[in-house]
Amino acid sequence: MYWREYCAGVDEVGRGPLAGAVYAAAVVLDPFVVIDGLRDSKALTANRRDALDVLIRQRAVAWCIASASVEEIDEINILQASMLAMQRAVAGLDGPVDFVMVDGNRTPAFTCPAEWLVKGDTKFDAIKAASIIAKVARDAEMLRLDAIYPAYGFALHKGYPTPVHLAALREQGPSKVHRLSFGPCRAAAELQRRGCTEGRG
Repeated sequence: MYWREYCAGVDEVGRGPLAGAVYAAAVVLDPFVVIDGLRDSKALTANRRDALDVLIRQRAVAWCIASASVEEIDEINILQASMLAMQRAVAGLDGPVDFVMVDGNRTPAFTCPAEWLVKGDTKFDAIKAASIIAKVARDAEMLRLDAIYPAYGFALHKGYPTPVHLAALREQGPSKVHRLSFGPCRAAAELQRRGCTEGRG
């Protein structure tokens, strides 16, 4: 049907980490241009994601990557921030969009019809493509933040709550890019505050 001719696949990356922005991407694929190897980004190696990221950007009809900041996450919660990032990604597409298909079990409001699709990043190529370019973009941002905040190991775990990250968080306290609305970050901030208070006493 014509109204689905330009269908954007949308996915988000980074709801689980304790630090960094949450990212989303929207991709409109050309049905006549095949991109071999599209998968859920989590099922691909970093090298394969990087290679597909280049192909998607080159061959898609349109694509856009957007994010919601740590401040926004802490202000409106991670779910709403994820929805906001998705809205920004679709709004930023340079081209026509007749329909939006979102990975997951809910969809934010868009200016065109939309549906959600559970495990869409394993079923629908445009969502697979969105998951890949969003993941590559967020990982690159975490590498950038690792150079600024080397004590936390962002390059290794990309902000996820691994034992290494949790240990660094307890030892260092949260950085400016940690999500203070998340329990481990909030606890580390309180521990740091108590330590400072006791030190002054």
